[in-house]
Amino acid sequence: MIRKFVAQDLEAVKDILLKAEVFSREEIEVAFEVIDVYLSNPKQRDYELYASVDEINSVVGYLCIGSTPITKGTFDLYWIAVRPDSVRKGVGRELLKFAENLVRSKKGRLLVAETSSQPRYEEARKFYMANGFELVAKIKDYYDVNDDLLIYGKYLQ
Repeated sequence: MIRKFVAQDLEAVKDILLKAEVFSREEIEVAFEVIDVYLSNPKQRDYELYASVDEINSVVGYLCIGSTPITKGTFDLYWIAVRPDSVRKGVGRELLKFAENLVRSKKGRLLVAETSSQPRYEEARKFYMANGFELVAKIKDYYDVNDDLLIYGKYLQ
């Protein structure tokens, strides 16, 4: 089941991000800044967070999505992460389908996901491609020398 993210999900998501062993400390800090904005300001419109929970209401994954400012129908998939023991069990695919349906319900037409070219993000890149995204842009040396920004997009028409 996928539901709105609540404050009680915070520790579980922290655990997911740390145990994934993919995200840097800085990336995790940014994830928590976004979560803090979401939880502390119910009127904000930049981020929507959702949690995927199992039959005992334990968080097995989460996503953060938002409308891209000054665009018409473009949305950013800011975060999607799954508990390591739930990887390859359809949780990520379910979260992504939920995000796509959410974007469609808001008259969205494009879902964008950004990632790094570093080897530790290979599984993320494969995940996006396996779920109908295409590489739409690459910026060389964006994050650092030899660390390119890869932008994946999926048109939802």
